[in-house]
Amino acid sequence: MRRALPLVALLGPAAVLGAALFSQHVGGLAPCQMCIWQRWPHGIAIGLAALALLLGRGRPAALLFFLGALALLVGSGLGVFHAGVELAWWEGPTECSGAPATGLSAADFVERLKAAPLVRCDVVAWSFLGVSMAGWNAILSAGLAGATLLAARDQASSSASQ
Repeated sequence: MRRALPLVALLGPAAVLGAALFSQHVGGLAPCQMCIWQRWPHGIAIGLAALALLLGRGRPAALLFFLGALALLVGSGLGVFHAGVELAWWEGPTECSGAPATGLSAADFVERLKAAPLVRCDVVAWSFLGVSMAGWNAILSAGLAGATLLAARDQASSSASQ
């Protein structure tokens, strides 16, 4: 199992990012702005893991896996934040949430409507087992961050024993 951790660090984020892109381009599920933000940490983690695998075992690879784990933790945090916006636990960014339109003139209201996003961040577009895509991203990103940290630890310990 431990020998598979570097591949999990590469293929796990690739699978999550691939699922998001598949749901968009094949499933027709348009992403909101916060959904797009959550994709970046996976792309970064993929790049770092690929570079670490190219370097082989040792401290430089361990550092790259560690940085990939940090990226995935950021992704998990973004997922938690987005899920909280969807559940109305807190407000999301005004550019993609249903912020109140009070005190606007009719002309300003029309301009605001024209600039409104097509996909809102505060609406659950899809869920499985009662958990939205943002929630699943938070869960999966946290788990993948843990696996990537284990890969980093193994790389660091292998370089210490050499």
